[in-house]
Amino acid sequence: MLVASAGAAATAAVAAACAPTTPPVPVPGCEAPVTGPALPPVAPGSPGLIDEAVFRASADDYLGFATQTLSPGNPTNVVAHLTRAASDPGFSWNPAAVQVSSFDPIWQKLDDWKDTGDFDLMYLHWVYAKGQGILDPAVLAAIEQRMISFRYRWNDPLPADRLDHKWFWSENHRVIMAVIEYLSGMALHDQTFTVTGMTGAQHAMRARPDILAWIDERSRFGFSEWHSNVYMLKNIAPLLTVVELSEDEELIRLGTAALDLCLADIALHLQAGAYGATGGRTYKKDKMSALDEDTFGTAKLLFSDTDQGWTTTSDTGATYLCAANRYRVPEVLRRIARSNEVTTAKERHGVPLNPHEPITLSQPQAAYGYDYSDPANLPFWWSQGALTAWQVVPVTLDAAEDYRLWETDLFAEYDTIREIASAGTGAAQIAARELASMAAFGLLSEADTYTWRSPEAMLSSVINHRAGDARDQVHAWQATLDHNARVFTTHPQKPTPQSLDWSKDSGYWTGSASMPSSAQHHNVAVHVYAPSYASPTDDLLGPTFGYQPETHAFFPQDHFDEVVQANGWTIGRRGDGYIALWSHRPTEWRVHDPAVVATNGMVQPFDLVAPGGADNVWIVEVGRSADHGDFATFVASVTNAEVEVTRPVGNQQRARYVSPTQGELSYSRPEGLVVGGSPVPIGRHERLESPWGNVCHLGRFLALEAEGHSLTIDFAKGAREVA
Repeated sequence: MLVASAGAAATAAVAAACAPTTPPVPVPGCEAPVTGPALPPVAPGSPGLIDEAVFRASADDYLGFATQTLSPGNPTNVVAHLTRAASDPGFSWNPAAVQVSSFDPIWQKLDDWKDTGDFDLMYLHWVYAKGQGILDPAVLAAIEQRMISFRYRWNDPLPADRLDHKWFWSENHRVIMAVIEYLSGMALHDQTFTVTGMTGAQHAMRARPDILAWIDERSRFGFSEWHSNVYMLKNIAPLLTVVELSEDEELIRLGTAALDLCLADIALHLQAGAYGATGGRTYKKDKMSALDEDTFGTAKLLFSDTDQGWTTTSDTGATYLCAANRYRVPEVLRRIARSNEVTTAKERHGVPLNPHEPITLSQPQAAYGYDYSDPANLPFWWSQGALTAWQVVPVTLDAAEDYRLWETDLFAEYDTIREIASAGTGAAQIAARELASMAAFGLLSEADTYTWRSPEAMLSSVINHRAGDARDQVHAWQATLDHNARVFTTHPQKPTPQSLDWSKDSGYWTGSASMPSSAQHHNVAVHVYAPSYASPTDDLLGPTFGYQPETHAFFPQDHFDEVVQANGWTIGRRGDGYIALWSHRPTEWRVHDPAVVATNGMVQPFDLVAPGGADNVWIVEVGRSADHGDFATFVASVTNAEVEVTRPVGNQQRARYVSPTQGELSYSRPEGLVVGGSPVPIGRHERLESPWGNVCHLGRFLALEAEGHSLTIDFAKGAREVA
């Protein structure tokens, strides 16, 4: 196969040279709402924004918590102290405690070009801006030195004796890198930057279009890392940083609008303080409790949707929002986040890319006018996680060789790809296509999400997304009652980590060895697990892509008021909210020894395992007392309902369930969703479909209204109106 591929690759290269140019970006099928001209964002306290007294009370509460103890080596905690001191005459602290040596670990990371150094430099920009005339000038000079010596782009000159271990390309890293390059350049516009030899002014000029392009992408495509309770904060932070620390009117206007877009996403999917939706990228540490979500402090500060206390004195959302003088959240988003209506929100995120698309002699056509083969588009495709999709493999291999990426820390997980690539680009493309179910494990691609929410319960799923394929960080679905009472399933890659570190995971809770084919109808969802590849056992692929012969659920009994099991169902109540989960394969509780495996203080078993095979069907229904009556009534109605699974062909399970609230539903991958005997289309949503406003696919606007408050944004015009 590898030898034959060389000839195919040569033919494909000739064909590509003759291929037509990519089509222009398509126009959305709707027009943006009418707005006035592009004006500077309205000032805090203006009508249509959060009431300033409400915001200040929340901000003061957080700052009071965050400044109980100074952490002089933590930039965010230092900014919390600087912010409180600027607004509270009765507060005093010792700025002299913040010394150059306080930040030694951060200086080392920045000097060694290690990953997440861009996060640190972004936070140091706040220290630099807020600490002028207050902090030791030597600290500010040390920050300037790192601005000058930082390598801002993956394709900037790379010294022969150095490697750059930073990850430049994910959705959040792209905007963070552009923002810190822009602000560093503006701060030191006459200085010569070490890596490029360019002046700061030239760096700022280079970075500015990238910030605007990123905002434009989010306005049209949403978030490739959809509903991420980790990385949405890493979108919010750089946008807030450029809004507050730059003086560029267009960046301030569009950055403010993009902040609204991020916070609207949280507001639409918030349940009792939990950003408890399906997520494009998240980890065990954030999945198991809202108190550990990176977005928790931001949501609590702005939306006050939980009585739970603050969780960290260095929250990078809450702290910088407290320090903001320009940005305030629109009141309509608070109303949506706190709404007591029963609602359904559907969204479409990302860009379509099918790694199973057949290889042909002609150049593959990418969506929306983008080109797979143009190196200039590499950051765009890599931000979709498309490094190992066969269409992008040629530019991936070229970049990895040209910039010695194979030798860096984070490319170590792609060693398998490098071995395959040694046979040539054509062979690598063929291998990537044939092994796409495994090899494209990072590809996010287009995602349709569906979220049903009531005051007592929320259910959220990504609909039929890359079904059967491995996905390393996707959270396929979640049912949420409050910050801790939540349920989800995964197909684990590895056994339970034998560690007392609760956040440590190796693919048991994080991600999925195979994604389920999921369909949701209001408060009921069906999740069909059927891996599209056999678990490899060879020495090359087995260690990375092998998986466990089971699926399992997180069902934390300690965090429910009641849990009962009957007829294949496990059913829990928290307050007036209910979650019922059924497994086709018989389940059992896996008991973890707290002396060996971290249990986060939970005494009762929380790991509900369906052994015997990776193929399974899980059905979930969430309910509430207002619709179902008391818990006993809900339990009886669910456990006595008809439910069955049949296997027609190709192991494509067909599930049938007669829901107490939605009637008869059946679902399989080939047949789709049928409700009450009638087919119900799933997926292919508009950009947003919700009771508060709709946005057509590719529409470059946002228009929301709730309880007499509104937000209207026209991204193309740069206009934002609140009322």
